Amino acid sequence: MTTYQALESVKTEEGNILSVVEKNIDELPDGDLLIKVSYSSLNYKDAMSASGMPGVTRNYPHTPGIDAVGEVDTSSNNNFKEGDKVIVTGYDLGMNTAGGFGQYIRVPAEWATLLPNGLSENESMSLGTAGLTAGLSVHALETYRGNQGFEGTKSIVTGATGGVGSIALMLLSKLNSEVTAVTGKKEQTEFLTGLGASEIILREDLQEVARKPIGKSIWDLGVDVVSGDVLTMLLTSLTPGGAVACSGLVGGPSFESSIFPFILRGNALLGIDSVEIPLDQKSQIWDRFSSDWKLDLAGLTKEVSLDGLEKEVQTILQGGQVGRIVVNLT
Repeated sequence: MTTYQALESVKTEEGNILSVVEKNIDELPDGDLLIKVSYSSLNYKDAMSASGMPGVTRNYPHTPGIDAVGEVDTSSNNNFKEGDKVIVTGYDLGMNTAGGFGQYIRVPAEWATLLPNGLSENESMSLGTAGLTAGLSVHALETYRGNQGFEGTKSIVTGATGGVGSIALMLLSKLNSEVTAVTGKKEQTEFLTGLGASEIILREDLQEVARKPIGKSIWDLGVDVVSGDVLTMLLTSLTPGGAVACSGLVGGPSFESSIFPFILRGNALLGIDSVEIPLDQKSQIWDRFSSDWKLDLAGLTKEVSLDGLEKEVQTILQGGQVGRIVVNLT
């Protein structure tokens, strides 16, 4: 009978308590693939699940972790064999299905994609759902532009020190766009410049640059993870034919906009979902991160063990995370 280590969240009257516990593989849900997890990563949704915030996880005790990479231990699906290296992100992993903060997961084959050649296990989780979301955002903007590339464009990235924002900033800079980074962390300007930002705007100063209901045309492209007033400002400041890819709601689930950006400048708002999209779309993004989108993520990541995760969960809930947290389960 095989046991493994996992971070478990238990709901109590005083709030959720986190601890590293020993669990039995037989307790895992049914599924086609039993995967020995090598690495996971920490996302805001993981912190929400771990802390018992409503709307993410229904039943506790629970092991969070919406990301995982590892080796297939056993498979009942012909598309995967023992020893295959696979990535699992999104769907129900870590939400109501025991997730990547455990050394083993068991999932449907439809949730897994082969780890591409050219991308290490560590690199895949340095990206994780955050990188996947950033990649999908850039891909959506690329498709919207008719594959004319980003050379000579001006782009803006909000939440630029976070997971999605930092990777989107690096990727757009690599693709030769001149990137403006928006952040609430004044002390991180050197970090953002190192990632490739040409200009840095503090979040509270954005309203001095942008004007409602429509202002000066400044940026061709945007990647927004904040929503709220920040997205409102971005939409007023796009060049004709410009677009914003939106994937987050750190600033709230609602935003205001007039019709002017859409009918006077032909602007577009592109919604990004990285959870329930078809697996082939995820695979396409992973393949690009292993080839023409290859990034050096070493300066962006901090590696922790399961024992170090609780502290990082508190940091991300308080808005203090910078870059990416990779969880080593080996």
